[in-house]
Amino acid sequence: MAGHSQFKNIMHRKGRVDAVRSKVFSKLAREITVAAKLGTPDPSMNPRLRAAILAARAENMPKDNIERAIKKAAGGDAENYEEVRYEGYGPGGAALIVEAQTDNRNRTASDVRSAFTKSGGSLAETGAVSFMFDHVGLVAFDAKVADADTMLEAAIEAGADDVKSDEGGHEVICEQGAMGEVSKTLEARFGEPRRTALIWRAQNTVDVDDETAEKLIRLVETIEDQDDVQNVFVNFAVSDAMMAKMQG
Repeated sequence: MAGHSQFKNIMHRKGRVDAVRSKVFSKLAREITVAAKLGTPDPSMNPRLRAAILAARAENMPKDNIERAIKKAAGGDAENYEEVRYEGYGPGGAALIVEAQTDNRNRTASDVRSAFTKSGGSLAETGAVSFMFDHVGLVAFDAKVADADTMLEAAIEAGADDVKSDEGGHEVICEQGAMGEVSKTLEARFGEPRRTALIWRAQNTVDVDDETAEKLIRLVETIEDQDDVQNVFVNFAVSDAMMAKMQG
């Protein structure tokens, strides 16, 4: 989880936001459409759709784009996307989980496998690395909504399992089935969270040297750049020195 956040931070600080904005919007719209199609188009009754809309707002996606993505599902003309998960090992034996939504499983598998292979890693069977992660709910807030102690107390009362607070914000972790209730309870006190999502959280992170870290970061960026890929989760940490180098 920490590694995943680090890469997002690197991407933004490297000034890639404008270059990838249209791709980000496309992925967000796909998730909104899939969520609305699988459930109800009413976000108050569809936790996954609400989470998708929150993610879109966090990226400043225009309201018209969000509404259009929901209407696409309601209209019945949306593509049939299959949700797939890939697992593999990158340089240094680091573990990665890739979540994708695709209308062509063979194409997506080929693209993801190619990215792993070119990086010196390898795609593995489903379940090969996921046992090293916990599939949990995440509810995130900006740091300004509360101090660390207040958020921890409120999160525990709401039924959460863990909280990580730093200058970047608060990340509240809970069981999958509790995410809706935890999010609703905390929102009533602190306002709308900036993100709610189901994530793969590494049980332990592995340290890698800077050369390996650079290769892994490039691998993550290559995979995330693929149209069908929605999320990438990792179990390795990047040193402060490496972070500074990549952000420079």
